[in-house]
Amino acid sequence: MRLSAVASLDDVDWPAVDLVIECVPEKLNTKQALFADLARRARPDALLASNSSSFPISAIADGLDTRQRMLGLHFFMPAHLVPLVEVVLGRDSKPELAPALADFMRGCGMVPVVVKKDLPGFLANRMQHALAREAFALIDSGVASAEDVDAAVRFGFGFRFLAAGPVLQRDHAGIDVHCAAAASMYPSLAANTVPARALSERVDKGQLGMKSGQGFYPWSPESIAAERQRYNALLMAGLKLLQHELPEIDDGQ
Repeated sequence: MRLSAVASLDDVDWPAVDLVIECVPEKLNTKQALFADLARRARPDALLASNSSSFPISAIADGLDTRQRMLGLHFFMPAHLVPLVEVVLGRDSKPELAPALADFMRGCGMVPVVVKKDLPGFLANRMQHALAREAFALIDSGVASAEDVDAAVRFGFGFRFLAAGPVLQRDHAGIDVHCAAAASMYPSLAANTVPARALSERVDKGQLGMKSGQGFYPWSPESIAAERQRYNALLMAGLKLLQHELPEIDDGQ
């Protein structure tokens, strides 16, 4: 695999490019303008992918002649430590392109999942926000503190997720057990259609987390540095534990 940096799109050796991955800021008009430009520059058979985490690839591709060869390719931060990447088919994407792009990502040592419908949040973020909706509803209603919510996930069911996802865990524990639990809990689970008060009130106050020095937790430059070191070290340890389950990097690509 050959990597090189260029100062401008004009300096790219476009005939040699098989895949383009866009990572510009999350502004729809900016992305649409870039892909309109890429349609003129890239080979007619080159795959054009977007790392957007918020805009459906169908919206970015809208009106472009290249929309059949445009897909979402969504990485998770920090991308050098989190193996998952989502390969997202847009409304007009050729379905056969997704397995080819997934195979390429496996050759890069990543774990690709194919998202067959271009929904907001794709696959992983939809599940993540479903969990977050209930978590913040519990905080809003006074059931638990932010610290206890974090602990319940990290040292409870979240700890098990390293070994098995929610589907495989049902086979481990018994589908009948989880089906009965679902029947009991689902009627009272949060179904909010707007962000929780615990989030919106902090946004209104400018309490945005590390970037502002205050979120659910207080942050100083020293505590931010220590937290990022702790966080990255645990991710690296988890990555090492999963190493034997990850695809091997294909040095020939």
